[in-house]
Amino acid sequence: MSAPTAPLPDLHHHRAVEQLDPLLSGHHPLGDIAEKVVQGERLTQQDGMRLAESNDLLAIGTLADAARKLKFEAATVDYVYWIHNYHINITNVCEGTCRFCAFSRRSPKAKEAYFLTVDQIVDQVAQYPGLADLAEFHIVSGMTPDLNLAYYVALFDKLSQHFPHVHIKGLTAAEIDYIANLDGLSHEDVLTTLRQHGHRSMPGGGAEVFSERIHRMLYPDKISHEQWLAIHGKAHQMGLKSTATMLCGLGETWQERVDHLLLVREQQDKTEGFTTFIPLNCWYDNTAVDASNALTGVENLKTFALSRLLLDNIDHIKGYWIQHGLKMAQISLSFGVNDLDGTVIQEKISHMAGTDTAQYVTKAELAHTIKTAGKIPVERHPDYSPRHIY
Repeated sequence: MSAPTAPLPDLHHHRAVEQLDPLLSGHHPLGDIAEKVVQGERLTQQDGMRLAESNDLLAIGTLADAARKLKFEAATVDYVYWIHNYHINITNVCEGTCRFCAFSRRSPKAKEAYFLTVDQIVDQVAQYPGLADLAEFHIVSGMTPDLNLAYYVALFDKLSQHFPHVHIKGLTAAEIDYIANLDGLSHEDVLTTLRQHGHRSMPGGGAEVFSERIHRMLYPDKISHEQWLAIHGKAHQMGLKSTATMLCGLGETWQERVDHLLLVREQQDKTEGFTTFIPLNCWYDNTAVDASNALTGVENLKTFALSRLLLDNIDHIKGYWIQHGLKMAQISLSFGVNDLDGTVIQEKISHMAGTDTAQYVTKAELAHTIKTAGKIPVERHPDYSPRHIY
């Protein structure tokens, strides 16, 4: 099997294909998959499982890196993006019963339970030293009757009034569903109202892993994956962009991970609204999930690579440094990843479960991490247009 002889668009693409020569020549076990990558042919579930079960980690990484390069033009191929973002977790009081969650408290009277009013949130944000340069609010929280549609309308109005330059990215599909049920509205009604008050995009949390087995075992009261996909599809049709996630380390199999990726790909084919895919890691402190399910470094890198290779219709794959650590996130840049999330001011949810990463990183730290991996750091706007290229 040899590389195609037809002329390639430019030198950049030629070099990306050259990277796969060791897999394309001879009889490499993954050679046929490499040929598909070169030809831009979609990988199948069987291809995904072969990659997952392969022990040739460097070959898998090379495939993912080449797929990333072939997706972008020479001028942007080595861009690695991040955004100056600020996380807002309004409350940890939640009616959810997810067994993997260390953040939630069942009652407002529980130890360490908290709830922020709209004015308290605005006051906290106003004190942030980097406010003038802030690009995005990332808002996810607990599900409690106090967080109804009226609360979010008031919050988004206040944030838009006081900080009009900051994009509001908020509310997972599970939260949209909860608000709809609480107020007796449709998902479309909730999304329409929020858009009228400054809502601009949705995070991808709450997907967990699209496995009925894991769903029944660890989060039986949460929306199904069909509902999660439908809500994001509706948001896309209304002009809202969103991200998609997969939470790994719950005891899921490689087959379940591959199936999750393919369901995300299928939804993207329909509504084309996912900007980014984010493989997440479970953390186990104060949870009911066995820590022996934790992914190893090799499994994490395979997951990044599989995300790039199977999700051919999503441009950006994110290495969420909050959960993976900056060093693993840096290595992921050679396994198909081209986004390291952001400064992530004030993240609480992963830290409550035991992640030992910092609460935030500076722009200088992100830029250094990316540069020393041989890439170009790009601070971005929410739509991925460059804000500053280092």
